[in-house]
Amino acid sequence: MFVLSQSKLVEEKMQQLMNGYSAYAETEELIRLIERNVSKYDLDIILDQTDVGCWFIPNK
Repeated sequence: MFVLSQSKLVEEKMQQLMNGYSAYAETEELIRLIERNVSKYDLDIILDQTDVGCWFIPNK
C-alpha cells in the first residue's frame, strides 16, 4: 500500500494554487491545512465545498 504524507500533499496543493491552478482536497484534515496555508500566504481563493470534498480556486 502506498501512503502519502499530509504535509507533502499540502505542499503540492499550495504549489498548484500559487501557480494559478485549482486544487482539490477530499479529507477534512487536508482541507483544514490548506485553508491555514491560504490564510498564511494571504491568497485570494474561492472555496467551493461539496459533499465529497473541496475545490480551492484562485480568484484571478
